[in-house]
Amino acid sequence: MKADAIKLDGKKAGSVDLDDEIFGLEPRADILHRVVRWQRNNAQAGTHKVKTRSETSYSTKKIYRQKGTGGARHGSRNAPIFRKGGIYKGPTPRSHGHDLPKKFRKLGLKHALSAKAKAGEIVVLDVAESDGKTGALAKQVANLGWKRALVIDGASVNEGFAKAAANIDGLDILPTMGANVYDILRRDTLVLTKAGVEALEARLK
Repeated sequence: MKADAIKLDGKKAGSVDLDDEIFGLEPRADILHRVVRWQRNNAQAGTHKVKTRSETSYSTKKIYRQKGTGGARHGSRNAPIFRKGGIYKGPTPRSHGHDLPKKFRKLGLKHALSAKAKAGEIVVLDVAESDGKTGALAKQVANLGWKRALVIDGASVNEGFAKAAANIDGLDILPTMGANVYDILRRDTLVLTKAGVEALEARLK
């Protein structure tokens, strides 16, 4: 499919061919869901922790005599039944991550790009370059109507553009190898540079 390319000032900069095997698929929600879930689970810290009865602080003395009270036969205030006692089978530090085949991850990225293309939310940019001035770039972004945008560049990101974009709310920039399903789907606009399109096609073929 053909897509028009623009410059940061909004002027046309020719056109680009987008590969139908990457940008022309029929998006599948089940594939996108599995890849996003894999990403978010791997990012989860898993540092949640509660104290068990062996870790709570209380006297080890038997709390009252075994017989004659009419009550239950308790021996420790650390038991889970008591207030401030240990927690039974509570969360402990662990990894929430799980495996997902590389082929499936690649397929998920293709479907994410295709979903953006189908929704008309892909913009092709000639080059993502700037002199490092946030104010100038912010005006250009506002004129282009980008509110929540992700810019994907080639193998590396222009240093001046990255510096200028750092303080603009809702504008993020990634190199091609950093492109991922979650970040693509959560932005309203996906901006691909010409170098980014070439690098993505090389990565996903």
